[in-house]
Amino acid sequence: MAATTGEVKVLGTWWSPFALRTMIALNLKSVGYELIEETFVPKSELLLKLNPVFKKIPVLIHNDKPISESLITVQYINDVWTSGPSIVPTDPYDRAIASFWSCYIDDQLVSNLRAISAAAGDLEAKKAAIDKLVEGLVLLEEAFKSISNDKKFFGGDTIGNLDIALGSFIGWFKVVEAFNDGVKLFDETKVPGLVKWAEDFVDDSAVKDVFPVIDKLVEFARVFLSKTTQSS
Repeated sequence: MAATTGEVKVLGTWWSPFALRTMIALNLKSVGYELIEETFVPKSELLLKLNPVFKKIPVLIHNDKPISESLITVQYINDVWTSGPSIVPTDPYDRAIASFWSCYIDDQLVSNLRAISAAAGDLEAKKAAIDKLVEGLVLLEEAFKSISNDKKFFGGDTIGNLDIALGSFIGWFKVVEAFNDGVKLFDETKVPGLVKWAEDFVDDSAVKDVFPVIDKLVEFARVFLSKTTQSS
């Protein structure tokens, strides 16, 4: 049975790819929840109380107990609400492979996204970071071919934890493209499988209502980067 809204809350933001992971997982399990928007300026007392170690979002709050770190919240949601398709592969080997690539996304792709932002006017550094990001997506294209077994998602017929790990960043990939003329990360000549996968992911009923509007996300990023530049 799905939980009621009062039992489950998510401390996060509409634009955070990490908070998006938690919300998608809850939607896949048909769990009602309340989104509590974190402002960060300054960090709220609630965030500091619930995640005093890393002081980051998302924080999943279930029956007044906090669970932090996006990939951990996805695992928790899968373990607690067992109805419907499993988000995490049930086979130990498949689960290990999905965990490996999820870690790769957070270790490599996310760091390259941050490097692109940090490069600012350094065009050489920015190009190097974009090239590394593209290389990472090409690797994930090959992984998709071997893991999906010719089905829609990494998880097969339905969205799994690896889909969530990568799919939560689709909007921010679009931001990179918007800020860098001529850059196309999801290029059909390089990652045709991921191009179709991304379309299917965003169109899924568990994703479409929480996926950020790209124009709104681009404008948010533009304002954020402007403030960052002015304060540095």
